[in-house]
Amino acid sequence: MNLLFFLTPKQDVLYIYEDFTLRQTLEKWANQRFATIPVLKRNGEYVGTITEGDILWGMKNLHGLDLEASEDVPIASFARRRDYKAVTVTTDMPTLLRAAIDQNFVPVVDDRNVFIGMVRRTVLLKEMYGKYAGLPPRKHTRDATSRQGSPSSN
Repeated sequence: MNLLFFLTPKQDVLYIYEDFTLRQTLEKWANQRFATIPVLKRNGEYVGTITEGDILWGMKNLHGLDLEASEDVPIASFARRRDYKAVTVTTDMPTLLRAAIDQNFVPVVDDRNVFIGMVRRTVLLKEMYGKYAGLPPRKHTRDATSRQGSPSSN
């Protein structure tokens, strides 16, 4: 199976550019339900990801910050806890699934590291569930319930 079948194209993905200011980032991210979003260079190259937590911790270190002052704070100055590993369009399904275990989404880049979209973990889970829907429910729930509460069970 080809990962492009699961791809959400770049134009349908919320992302920011690494040269955005804090204010631009906050305005673009407003009213969105994503905890982590991709960060790109202006040429489209994938840089990494930034989380709501990265923003909050970065703002904590900026004493006396107000919304007007946020126009002068480059988002690149914020430390990022971890970046989601990107895969290429030629990545095989086992590698894609392995990446999705630890990430809510898997960024997809071309051979020049230009971001072209992402594969959401929920899309992969729905596909896998559909393949195994014929199994008794106990087979599905045993693995899910045995991992409840563990940090990697998101």
